[in-house]
Amino acid sequence: MKTQSNRLFFIDAMRAWAILMMLQGHFIDGLLEPSFRDSSNAAYNIWLYFRGITAPVFFTVSGFIFTYLLVRVPQIGFENPRVKKGIRRGLQLLLIGYLLRLNLFGLFKGEIYGAFFLVDVLHCIGLSILAIIGVYLFASKRKKFVFPLILVSITLLLFLFEPIYKQFNYGFLPVGIANYLNKVNGSVFTIIPWLGYATIGGALALLFKRFKDFKYLYPTAIIMALIIGSSLLFFSSPLFAWLYETSGLGLFNMIQSNNYLFIRLGDVFLVFAVFILVRSLLTNKTILKIGASTLTIYVVHFIILYGSFTGLGLYRFFHHELQPLIVIPGALLFMLACTGISLKYMKHEVEIKQQLTTAIQFGKEQLLWVYQNSLPLIKGLVHRLRILLQRLFGLIRN
Repeated sequence: MKTQSNRLFFIDAMRAWAILMMLQGHFIDGLLEPSFRDSSNAAYNIWLYFRGITAPVFFTVSGFIFTYLLVRVPQIGFENPRVKKGIRRGLQLLLIGYLLRLNLFGLFKGEIYGAFFLVDVLHCIGLSILAIIGVYLFASKRKKFVFPLILVSITLLLFLFEPIYKQFNYGFLPVGIANYLNKVNGSVFTIIPWLGYATIGGALALLFKRFKDFKYLYPTAIIMALIIGSSLLFFSSPLFAWLYETSGLGLFNMIQSNNYLFIRLGDVFLVFAVFILVRSLLTNKTILKIGASTLTIYVVHFIILYGSFTGLGLYRFFHHELQPLIVIPGALLFMLACTGISLKYMKHEVEIKQQLTTAIQFGKEQLLWVYQNSLPLIKGLVHRLRILLQRLFGLIRN
């Protein structure tokens, strides 16, 4: 039991780190004045590189956590209670993703702005969860190696053929669907290739589940993560260049010329190694609460920064206008505000939901009371109107 808890602790800590990196990354990238984005500045380059690690880590950890919980129970197939919970969770993330992009002012005018149909991280994670469930159900009554084999294969196929399918414009599809496949209209993320990080996270979860009782699980995991991560980071591009020179296949040349997917996957493995190494230091309750509250933190940050529902966010008023002396401490305050509000909400979530339920129930009762008490009045008015019309038509006939 202890081993299992520690494993989940270090994963929750990784998720907490990823969400905090996302908060400061979105704040600085959205508000920093362009003249300070100096590629020759070492500090800026370091920040930019680590910002690029955030999304791959977040997708991988999300796939890891969901798959680990999915296979932890003894039931299999549709009898697994995590299947229904996962489907609800995936659909919930899709719904929240669209709601956050809804502009009420436009809705009041009878318009739905194009930004509503753009795809973001919540849409992709929601679809990734549904995809993992689909693979799980397909493999549940087959041999045990089928599930991880399909997950790893999905990652490799999506990463290897990304240079090809990213060229398609999908103009024959409705915009709302095409936005899941390319960024032409402004989508921040697309389900391909980002699903690949979630599926490799699921495959890693199956490995941890398979060897959970292995005495040297953590030392082995650290060594393997360091080897795989370093290999992907430093040798994947030369490997694809060599494959191109050997085979002459243009796909390999296209991959090595923009090999960000495999390089970022190497970064993810290195982050895993670091967090597993320091796992004994990551049992702080606040860190774990942040890791368990990522959805709430994401919603709060989206409302404050991008102005969900109203369009009145920091992004509208300070977009690319702040200097580093303002934007850096501002990012720290933004992180504290979003996490503070979210943890406060999570602390009182049950009471808040009860009050909302009570308010909704009270509203229903009041509407029912108004309906019941106004029904006789409405009937009387209808009766009088009918008599009036009968008299009027009688007068017209005469």
